[in-house]
Amino acid sequence: MLAMQLPAAGHKLVAVDLPVPAPAPNEVLLKVRACGVCRTDLHIVDGDLPLVQAPLVPGHEIVGTVVTGGDHARRFPIGARIGVPWLAGSCGSCRYCAVARENLCEQAVFTGYHRDGGYAEYAVADERYCFALPDRYDDMQAAPLLCAGLIGYRAYAMADSHSGDKIGLYGFGAAAHIVAQLAIAQKRSVYAFTRRGDLRSQQFASELGAVWAGDSTMQPPSQLDAALLFAPVGALVPLALRALRKGGVVVCAGIHMTDIPAFAYSLLWEERVVRSVANLTRADGEAFLALAEQHPIQIHTTAFALTAANDALDALRTGAFDGAAVLLPAH
Repeated sequence: MLAMQLPAAGHKLVAVDLPVPAPAPNEVLLKVRACGVCRTDLHIVDGDLPLVQAPLVPGHEIVGTVVTGGDHARRFPIGARIGVPWLAGSCGSCRYCAVARENLCEQAVFTGYHRDGGYAEYAVADERYCFALPDRYDDMQAAPLLCAGLIGYRAYAMADSHSGDKIGLYGFGAAAHIVAQLAIAQKRSVYAFTRRGDLRSQQFASELGAVWAGDSTMQPPSQLDAALLFAPVGALVPLALRALRKGGVVVCAGIHMTDIPAFAYSLLWEERVVRSVANLTRADGEAFLALAEQHPIQIHTTAFALTAANDALDALRTGAFDGAAVLLPAH
């Protein structure tokens, strides 16, 4: 099978011919129909995250068709279209798994990081960590739901305990454009923050229903109840704190972020909160996909051939498109 493989951190992906993988007892073999290109993939390729397996086939927003299953795989029938997310496995017995926080599992395994992912014509996945996908979304639309949507939803849910109507989204890319629509459907006001001078993304946010869009260095016209940071820029944390009302929360949603600079305690005082999001749980996935079925979301995608994975990563790095990039194998 054709796969795009990372030989070492900081290198370009290389097209290689690999054997079609065989599924283990609880796994299914999938014919990949689409695979989203996530900023986490970029962090892995660029070496922002330590490379734990090399060579590696990245990709963890996989939409595929079940070709066959291992001896114990019974959940999905042959031919079913399913989704594979970032969380590929957990131990089920550590202190975190025991309290429904498998996203923090001490022995968690992640797709396209600890094991080969979806930048390939075929992939294997543990069916217990896969999701049935809403029929209303085609392959290209469904792929970004599996990380941009899921992590965005977890960040949004973490902000929900600080209930309020004004939500700031810093970095208006794949995750933010999905979360924005969910928040608007739930009658919240969205404030979009983009790179300085990025008028295209600001217009995109406004078209999706944001009540305000501007540079990330600007203060919004109203104080925010919560700010979700999708841009991996630590300097945004004090800026977001400055935009919050008393008791508001800043949620850092990325797996990697540049260092947060020192800031005055007065920005944090009055019970403001800064917290992070780590990975996802299967419960997050089920809850979010149910909402995506209930509230139709416009998923904006840019298609790239599987062999153009490096071009897709470069385009993501420079912010050359709105929404999400998706790789399509040429079966």
